[in-house]
Amino acid sequence: MGRFQKTLVCAFVLCLVILPLLVSAAEEENECGGSNGGGSAAAKASVLKYKIIAFVSILLAGVIGVSLPIFGLNSETNIFMYVKAFAAGVILATGFVHILPDATESLTSPCLGEEPPWGDFPMTGLVAMAASILTMLIESFASGYFNRSRSGKEGKTLPVSTGGDKEEHFQVDSAHTHASQGHSHGSLLVPQDDHIDMRKKIVTQVLELGIMVHSVIIGISLGVSPSVSTIKPLIAAITFHQLFEGFGLGGCISEAKFKVKKIWVMLVFFALTAPVGIGIGIGVAETYNENSPMALKVSGFLNAAAAGILIYMALVDLVAPLFMNHKAQSSMKIQVFCSLSLVLGAGLMSLLAIWA
Repeated sequence: MGRFQKTLVCAFVLCLVILPLLVSAAEEENECGGSNGGGSAAAKASVLKYKIIAFVSILLAGVIGVSLPIFGLNSETNIFMYVKAFAAGVILATGFVHILPDATESLTSPCLGEEPPWGDFPMTGLVAMAASILTMLIESFASGYFNRSRSGKEGKTLPVSTGGDKEEHFQVDSAHTHASQGHSHGSLLVPQDDHIDMRKKIVTQVLELGIMVHSVIIGISLGVSPSVSTIKPLIAAITFHQLFEGFGLGGCISEAKFKVKKIWVMLVFFALTAPVGIGIGIGVAETYNENSPMALKVSGFLNAAAAGILIYMALVDLVAPLFMNHKAQSSMKIQVFCSLSLVLGAGLMSLLAIWA
């Protein structure tokens, strides 16, 4: 596992460590609502049963959703382009319709009081903007570092005509060439696609981090829910939410061309995040108070950051490259179907906001 991947894993683990700490804050600052404890033993057993059903259902949905594009589609076909457009719509709607409103609700709650900056400052927008800028900087510096290291080792990049109107870029490595008479020095041309693949890998890993943070938070919300009537609609809504979100992430993982081991690691990480959140929620349900100031601030900040990451990446790294590439621009049919797929993905994911 590379240094960049380790950093992302550490950031995610940090989120898992921070969220349970909200419990102690909830017990100290309980003026905005009590914990979810109480109720008869029979009622608690019924609630726990539905939470276990949710755990299994959401886990399976995550595995199926992220696996379909990875193992079931050829990345060279037009259908894969439509899948990417659908995925981009899902991720865009997740950021705008699901996560950003939740962050706004948390960071503007009356339970935070009216003291600055909670009373009158748009904190959600600031955090989302900062996360978008940070995401761009991570992409830029990581890609720049990789390109500089490659250039230093393998020489300069030259455009070489391959016939017709198409040009390809190649790495120039110094090499010896032997003619039938004498000895001469020349250049060995090697195709340069590594920097493109590396950028896609960086984009996919940052995207997964943003998705996982949100998945843990919604898992905790379900895990601490005290009533069956609240949990039942959440099971269906979050199951479909994870299915669509996994589909979007799976398309990016497939295109990034990770090694098989890394693909399975990313698949497992995504599939487990919401169920892990449910487990955390079940464990702290007796004392957790989602309306405590500390809980609202932490969940609000994390959601706002996740929204900024997903919105930036959906527009800059998914939608724009897809609709502006040569293949899409040269075919009206592909443009139309990509547009319909984008709208369909965004529409279906937005519709789920009615329940979750």
